[in-house]
Amino acid sequence: MIKKPFPFIFLCLLLLFTVSCNQWGHYVSLQGSALGTTYAITFRTPEGAPSGFSDLVEQTIASGFKRINNSLSIYNNHSLISRINRNLTQETDSLFRVVFNKSMDIFILTHGAFDITAAPFFDFWGFGLKKRDTHGQDSLELIRQYTGMDKFRLEGLSIYKEDPRSSLSMNAIAKGFACDLIAGELSELGITDMLVEIGGEIVCRGLNPEKKYWRIGIDSPVDGNIHSGKNIQAVITMTDKGLATSGNYRNYYIENGKKYAHIINPQTGLPVSHNLLSVTVIAPDCMTADAFATAFMVMGLEASIGFLNQHPELGAYLIYDQGGVFKTFATDNITIEL
Repeated sequence: MIKKPFPFIFLCLLLLFTVSCNQWGHYVSLQGSALGTTYAITFRTPEGAPSGFSDLVEQTIASGFKRINNSLSIYNNHSLISRINRNLTQETDSLFRVVFNKSMDIFILTHGAFDITAAPFFDFWGFGLKKRDTHGQDSLELIRQYTGMDKFRLEGLSIYKEDPRSSLSMNAIAKGFACDLIAGELSELGITDMLVEIGGEIVCRGLNPEKKYWRIGIDSPVDGNIHSGKNIQAVITMTDKGLATSGNYRNYYIENGKKYAHIINPQTGLPVSHNLLSVTVIAPDCMTADAFATAFMVMGLEASIGFLNQHPELGAYLIYDQGGVFKTFATDNITIEL
C-alpha cells in the first residue's frame, strides 16, 4: 500500500453518482480502496461498448493497482522497491524505471527539493515505515551521509547503490503516477471522457456529464481539516491535465508545543516550517504535478513563485499565511471559479 495523507481535494462535481445518462452516453462512477487510500473513477462509456464493459474497466483498474503495489509500495514487503531497499535485488521493472527517471529529472530541476532518497528522514520523524524515536542532531547528520540521488545509479535494467543503508520512497509521486497509468489504460479501452482520482491526485480528460470541463475543489488548509469538501477555498476547472495537491495541515503532530509536519526538506532532514500552507499543481501529467506539489512545499512561497515564472508549462494555486490570514497566488494559465 502506498500511504499518504488524506486527500487534499474535493471533487465538487459530485462525482460519486452511480450512473447518469445523456446524449453523450452513460457516465459510470466506480469507488473503492487501493494503495492505502481511496479512489473514485468516473468515465463515459464509449459508443458501441460491448456488454459487460464496466466489468472490463474494473478488471483493468484492479490490474493497474496490483502492478503499482507490487512495484512501488514500501508498505508491501515483497514489492520491488522494498526488496531494493533491503539490498535483495538490483533488477527493476518498467514502472520503477519510469518513476525513478522522472524523480531524477525533478530532483535536478528543483535542486534537490524533491528527493525520493529522503525516506530515512521520514522514518526519523515518524512519518515513514518506522515509529518515531528520540534522536539527536548527530543522527540527522549520519542520515545525510547516505541520502541524495547521487547515492543511486540506474544503468539499463539495474539499479546500483553507493551505500547499502540508502533507501527509496516514491510516496510523493506514486499516486500521481497511478492516476496516469490508470487513465492511460482506460484510454486504450476507448474511453475519452474520464476523471481518475486516487487519494486526491487527479487526471481528467474530455468532458464531465454536463459536457463541460471538470470542476475540482481545493480545500482550505485549516489545521486538522480532514473532511474533504467541508471548507472549499477555490474551484479549478480543467481537462486533459493532471492535478495534485500537497500541504502541511493534515499529517502532523505537536510535541512540546511545536508542530512537526510531514513535509521534510531533503537537504536538511528537518520538517519545513514556513508560511506556505497548500500547493496545487496542474501539469501535463499527474506524476509531474504530484512531484512538484511536494517540491514547492519544501521550497516555500517565494522560491516556488520564482520557479513557476520560469516554467509556464506548470500551473499552480498556492495558499499561504500572511499575519494569520489566508492569501493566495495563482498562475495565469489556470481557470479559477471561486
